[in-house]
Amino acid sequence: MDDQTRIEIEAAAFRRLQHHLMQDRPDAQNIDMMNLAGFCRNCLSRWYQEAANERGIEMDKDAGREAFYGMPFAEWKAKHQTEASPEAQEAFKASHG
Repeated sequence: MDDQTRIEIEAAAFRRLQHHLMQDRPDAQNIDMMNLAGFCRNCLSRWYQEAANERGIEMDKDAGREAFYGMPFAEWKAKHQTEASPEAQEAFKASHG
C-alpha cells in the first residue's frame, strides 16, 4: 500500500469514528469513555488541534473542539451531556487523579 492510500484510509477511519461518536452514539458520555478507554471526544478534538498546530495552522482549544464536534462545545454539552454519576466521577478521579 502506498503512503497516500494509507493516509486516505486512516482519514476515512477517523471520519467514521467521529461520525459514530457524534451521530450514532451521542449518548456515550465522555467521562464513561475516559473511564473505559482513557480517551474521549475532547481528547480527539485536542489531537486534531495539535495536528493542525504542528502543520502551522493556528487553532486554539475551542476551535479544535468546534471542528471535531461540528458545533460549539457549549452547544454539544447542552444537547448531549448529562451529569456524571458519583461512581463515574470517583472512577475518573482514581484513574486520572
